[in-house]
Amino acid sequence: MAATKKKAARKAKKGERIRQVAAIPFRLNARGDIEVMLVTSRTTRRFIVPKGWPMKGKSGRKAATIEAQEEAGVLGKTLKEPAGIYSYWKRLANRFVRVDVIVYLLKVTEELADWQEAKRRQRAWLAPADAAMLIDEPDLSTLVKTLTITQPLPIDPT
Repeated sequence: MAATKKKAARKAKKGERIRQVAAIPFRLNARGDIEVMLVTSRTTRRFIVPKGWPMKGKSGRKAATIEAQEEAGVLGKTLKEPAGIYSYWKRLANRFVRVDVIVYLLKVTEELADWQEAKRRQRAWLAPADAAMLIDEPDLSTLVKTLTITQPLPIDPT
């Protein structure tokens, strides 16, 4: 993935917008209300959603699913259509660049007790309004706060 980050840095130097993908893991609680999972970032410990660079040979949806497993330790079904897009300023080695993030919803079916980044991140299930208050990126905060599930949910076999 380092090669993808370098490619993004080259694009940014040319003034091009760069792109990432993200997942908003969600579940329905006992009352049928939506809860979303946030994770802390590795460096600043701020609450974010799992996100990363596009992956060669993988769709944005598949890449978002992989990021959710690596960063949040969740498995599930990622809905086909993006839930939205948000933008933020990313710090690179010697500059900030504007990044557009395509966000997918991931209906969580399993939470792993141990996952790739478990020692570097914390995760929390929250109501969308509460999650939105913890998120620093205004566009992502709005997206989470106004979250609605408009696509059919995968059928739960249990």
